[in-house]
Amino acid sequence: MVSSSWVATQAPTAASRRRGAVLERAILDAALEQLSTVGWNGLTMEGVAAGAQTGKAAVYRRWPSKEDLVEDALRTGLPRFDEVPDLGSVRDDLLDLCRRARDAMFSRSGFAVRSVIYECDSEQAERFHAVIFEGVIEPTLKMLRKVIERGIERGEVRAEAANGYVFDAVPSMMMYRSKVCGSEWPDDDLEQMIDQLMVPLLRPDGPDRSTAEPSAPPGDRVSTAAPGGVR
Repeated sequence: MVSSSWVATQAPTAASRRRGAVLERAILDAALEQLSTVGWNGLTMEGVAAGAQTGKAAVYRRWPSKEDLVEDALRTGLPRFDEVPDLGSVRDDLLDLCRRARDAMFSRSGFAVRSVIYECDSEQAERFHAVIFEGVIEPTLKMLRKVIERGIERGEVRAEAANGYVFDAVPSMMMYRSKVCGSEWPDDDLEQMIDQLMVPLLRPDGPDRSTAEPSAPPGDRVSTAAPGGVR
C-alpha cells in the first residue's frame, strides 16, 4: 500500500514538470487516443487531460474548445503519404499503395479520422474537411495519379484512364467496404480488388467506350446468365 500511494502521488508531480512542446505533444497524443477509442462523441477535455497526465486548465489554456484541440491533433497526427511506390508495374504499385492506405486506415490516427468523419454533424465536419483533405485525400490522389500516369508511359494503362472517376475508384471502394461491410482489407481482398477492378479498368485492351452501344436502363436489362450461373 505504501508503494502504491507513493506512485499515485509521484506521477502527477513528474507530469507537472513537462512544459512547452513536450506537454503539447502529450496532450495531442491523448486527444488522438481518445478519438480512436471513444470517438468524437465520447471525447472530453477532461478525458484528454487525464490521458496526458496534466490538469484540465493546461489543456484549455492552449485549446479553448474541443474542436480546436481535435483540429490540431489531426493536423499533427495524420499519416504522411509522400513516397510514390515504383515497383515496376502498375499492379504492384497500386497494391503497395493500397496496403499503405489500409495500414493508415486502421492505425490510431486512421480511427481518429473516421470518428470525425462519421460522428460529427455537418457544421463540425466542415471545419475538419480541409485538414483531412490536405493531409489524407489530396496526397493519396496525387500518388494514384502518378502511378497511373507512369503506367500510361509504360504502355500498361490506356491514356483516357487518367481521370477523376478512375482516381476515386480505390479510395471509394476501400471506404465503402470498410464502413458498410466491416472489411479490414486483408491482403487477399486488396489483391482481388486490384485484379478484378483496377487492372481491367486500366488496361489498354479494355472496351472502347466511345463506340460501345449504350446500355439499357436498369429496368430494361435482361439477364443472359444461365440459371444458377454467376450474375
